[in-house]
Amino acid sequence: MKKGMALALSLALATGAFAAPAPQNTPAATTKGTKKKAASTTNAEILRRLEELQQSIGAQQQQIQQLKDQVQTRDAVIQQLQQQSSQAQAAAGQAEQKADTALSQTTEQQKIVATTHSDVTDLKDNLTNTAQALQETQKSISESPVTIRYKGVSITPVGFVAAETVTRQRANVADINTPFNSIPYPGNSLAHIGENAFTARQSRVGLLAESKVGNTKLTGYWEADFLGTGVTSNNRQSNSYVLRQRILYGQAAFQSGWIVTGGQQWSLATETRKGITNRQEVLPQTIDSQYQVGFSWERQYGFRVVKDFGGKFALGLAVEGPQATIGGRGFSLATTTTVGTASVATTGNAFVFGPGSGGGLYNFVDTTGYSFNKTPDIIVKAAADPGYGHYEVFGILSTFRNRVYPCGVVGTNAKDTAPPAAPTTLPCSVNGSTVPSSIGAFEDTRTGGGLGANLRVPVFTKKVEFALQGAAGDGIGRYGSAQLADLTLRPDGTQALIRTAHALGELEFHPTPKLDIYAYYGGEYAWRTAYKGYDSITVTKTPAIPATATTLAIPATTTTAFKLNQIGGYGSPFANNSGCSTENPPSNQLTPSGGGTCAGDTRLIMEGTVGFWHRFYQGPKGGFRWGLQYSYFTRSGWSGNNGTKISFSPKAVDNMVWTSFRYYLP
Repeated sequence: MKKGMALALSLALATGAFAAPAPQNTPAATTKGTKKKAASTTNAEILRRLEELQQSIGAQQQQIQQLKDQVQTRDAVIQQLQQQSSQAQAAAGQAEQKADTALSQTTEQQKIVATTHSDVTDLKDNLTNTAQALQETQKSISESPVTIRYKGVSITPVGFVAAETVTRQRANVADINTPFNSIPYPGNSLAHIGENAFTARQSRVGLLAESKVGNTKLTGYWEADFLGTGVTSNNRQSNSYVLRQRILYGQAAFQSGWIVTGGQQWSLATETRKGITNRQEVLPQTIDSQYQVGFSWERQYGFRVVKDFGGKFALGLAVEGPQATIGGRGFSLATTTTVGTASVATTGNAFVFGPGSGGGLYNFVDTTGYSFNKTPDIIVKAAADPGYGHYEVFGILSTFRNRVYPCGVVGTNAKDTAPPAAPTTLPCSVNGSTVPSSIGAFEDTRTGGGLGANLRVPVFTKKVEFALQGAAGDGIGRYGSAQLADLTLRPDGTQALIRTAHALGELEFHPTPKLDIYAYYGGEYAWRTAYKGYDSITVTKTPAIPATATTLAIPATTTTAFKLNQIGGYGSPFANNSGCSTENPPSNQLTPSGGGTCAGDTRLIMEGTVGFWHRFYQGPKGGFRWGLQYSYFTRSGWSGNNGTKISFSPKAVDNMVWTSFRYYLP
């Protein structure tokens, strides 16, 4: 192909030479001579031109050869370029493949970068929200204490440190809490001396643990103070009082409104501010840890089930751990004393309590003992929150039991050393024996209970609040702050439940968020539960005295004295109150006199209280407050005439002032 192109180029050049036109200035007409001369000239010219043509062709052939060489060189270059192009294409393919791989990796990296960017954006948003939440938390930290997160559980420390005092006009030999039912009558030596107590024992520690499992809220709560005493506790050098449990329970609250709680908690009879909810109990604001006369409460074992109906109405059922209390006097007894040996044996016809067993982790130095409970107390409660105020009604069912010994108080003086002409015999009703025994012993069970109600409403404004509560029934005295007795004993040893009632009126004023002013007035009343027919037998034995060189032998003697058909029980109108105002000297340097003969069973206790709390700081670092309380007490006993026409009713009066300075955890 390349040679063909060169030949065609040569022919074109030759053709161009032969076809060259004649000069434009040649004349058209000539003569003959001229023709010959012209013909001759033309041949020479042709030869010359042919020679030039040959030279031109030779030059062109040279040029063609040069062109051929250039074409060959170009072809070599093109071939080299083609090879380089192929190599480049191969390299480009490899590069494209690598580029595709890199692009794929880049795309993945871009996705990762995009995801990371999204995560970073979310993290920034979360950090922003967290920062805002922290700011809100810091703003509301005074209302929402800081919690500790532990394995999905929120743990909130609670409690306060207290420095408190109480001054009593008439001594009770008591710390910050007041034994209301022991305020001394005028004949008691304590009624003639005042007392001051300084204490930090009401300081409180506790933890609130909260978590969720699905839609169920789980709560654990523990609260303790230092108002417990151990065997070695004293008030001398170290004030070594012990930590005691106040509240300790676990709770599961379901989304359906069912709430199950078990442990040591406030009794279901205690008023709550809304619904039937733990930690919503409304307690008097008193510094006195025994609270206020007329207040319904217990802190004891309880297992309760509550159903809440949308926050407007709630029903609750609880089984709670009972502990009976006994009152009264004059119970039947048989006492045998052996002179000179300090041997005294006493038998009764019933027992209600037993001393605590140290090995069983009961308090063996508690002289009041522990009752033998047949069943738990059962309490039902309904609470309503219609939109104005809070209202409650509740019922308590209690059972009591003791063991009775019909042959425990028996005897006769027919076998005395000098029997009377008409012997007195008090035989066993089972077999007629006159020696105390357990023959015919049986268990006596009594059922008691009562009804109560609580209400709390705002007055005119939310800054003023009025509340009224009360309860009445048989055997529920221990549910009042004054701890009036639940029962007494009949002459035959069976139980007799004491009817009691208590009530409390409250008025609280909150003029500013930092100031609370309160005024309370409450009373607790116990009915007479008295009987006649108690028996008392006293046997005195004197051992024989052998003869000596100067004295004759003295034989052993036995003398039996009877007091039959005596009065007793609680609040007997025939009781002896003649010494309720008579002070006697102490029996020793550790025991003030309780006064002269005085039954003094409590009929009515009244307490009027006024006080305030001032929170001078409340913020993210905790809270400081101080308070002052004044209370006036009257305790009136049932009248007794000691079998005469003159009846006397003892009365005790006391004035008390408390102060408190507290730091609360945030």
